[in-house]
Amino acid sequence: MSGGTGSVRGGTEAVSGGGAESVRGGTEPVRGGAHGSGARSVTVRVPAKVNVRLAVGAARPDGFHDLANVFLAVSLYDEVTATPAETLTVTCEGPDADKVPLDRTNLAARAAELLAARHGIAPDVHLHIAKDIPVAGGMAGGSADGAGALLACDALWGLDTPRAELLDICAELGSDVPFSLVGGAALGTGRGERLTELPVGGAFHWVFAVADGGLSTPVVFGEFDRLTEGTDVPEPAASPVLLEALRTGDTAALAGALANDLQAPALSLRPSLAATLAAGTEAGALAALVSGSGPTTAFLVKDEESAKAVAAALTASGTCRTARTATSPAAGATILPD
Repeated sequence: MSGGTGSVRGGTEAVSGGGAESVRGGTEPVRGGAHGSGARSVTVRVPAKVNVRLAVGAARPDGFHDLANVFLAVSLYDEVTATPAETLTVTCEGPDADKVPLDRTNLAARAAELLAARHGIAPDVHLHIAKDIPVAGGMAGGSADGAGALLACDALWGLDTPRAELLDICAELGSDVPFSLVGGAALGTGRGERLTELPVGGAFHWVFAVADGGLSTPVVFGEFDRLTEGTDVPEPAASPVLLEALRTGDTAALAGALANDLQAPALSLRPSLAATLAAGTEAGALAALVSGSGPTTAFLVKDEESAKAVAAALTASGTCRTARTATSPAAGATILPD
């Protein structure tokens, strides 16, 4: 399986880049609500993400790719509710809920299993996912559900698992899952799971155009390998200009620095996305790119009014199913009050 965003593999890989210290700060999950085995339920809200810079290296011997992945959490959310049950079950509601697996291949279910195994208990829990993040859209919806379930089960079962260990479990679940727990902004290296928190100096406004159908992350990475076969793929690196734009909150500078090495393979697999990108740009977006492995496309705009105008134009263009507005950065996985 190709590595990178949304990919999953077995085995535990430590989250480095400063460990737990590198992901503390304003994105620390809020530990409130019900704790302990007597809790009736715990609900966690968890954000989508956009990759404002996704630099992809050549395939590694293990099939994954080294990345320099600049994550930015955005204000589109799934909610995962954990309730005591006699066995592990998963249900889902919301847009495209019928496309979400409800068996133990779901990252939410896997998160419950891995956390329970670490503590020597049975993963007896009902996980209900209220989806609002596009499914298979390159915005880490599945990873968000994994992180949300992990935090919800930890609170429900009263485990108080150390944050570094939660991040370690996240890395075992998949490349994007640690960032779903952390939120805010971060640079992901390795296969994307090794996080270093990044400062953000202001709010950014986005429009996301949701396409019909999804794109498989491993297939998109496979297309990247095909398109780059026989070429010298450079070592992935984050753009200093982009990092400075985030730090200062400079929307215009960020627009000029957005880049995604998976955009060409996504367009190769789904040529119709070019029309969506063009429609958003013509409507006034400052920059446009494919979000992660796609097929959702992301448009950076200057303010809330521009976001509404671009979203309306995209919806009217007929090049996408719907368009959503959002802001960033957003907090990571957060336990909601009862």
